[in-house]
Amino acid sequence: MTDELNEKVINLFQKHNRSKNDVHDDVIKFFEGFHYVKISRDKNGKKFKYDYLKQYAENCHYIVRVMRKVNGEVILYNYDVPNTDLYKFLEKFENNTLNGMIIEIDKYFPDGLA
Repeated sequence: MTDELNEKVINLFQKHNRSKNDVHDDVIKFFEGFHYVKISRDKNGKKFKYDYLKQYAENCHYIVRVMRKVNGEVILYNYDVPNTDLYKFLEKFENNTLNGMIIEIDKYFPDGLA
């Protein structure tokens, strides 16, 4: 995905969060407790292609940084989570199989995939 597109979406959320009124309600929607922006075309105005996005997602991995207190000391654990296992990983926190506070989720592509 393009950094330019991500930046535009982030800017929309920042403006929305700073304003007290619902100025951006035509662009920023709310569903099931979360705000979102729907994007139907890329930065060049072309429709998204399912196969391309699916392959892109399958090649993504995430470093999920989790903070835990162990013996009075703060420790960061960095998990390598393939995109196909991201929901499964997050579910383990919901079920308390894994615990701690998720600090950050960074997307990356392992060498040779990008």
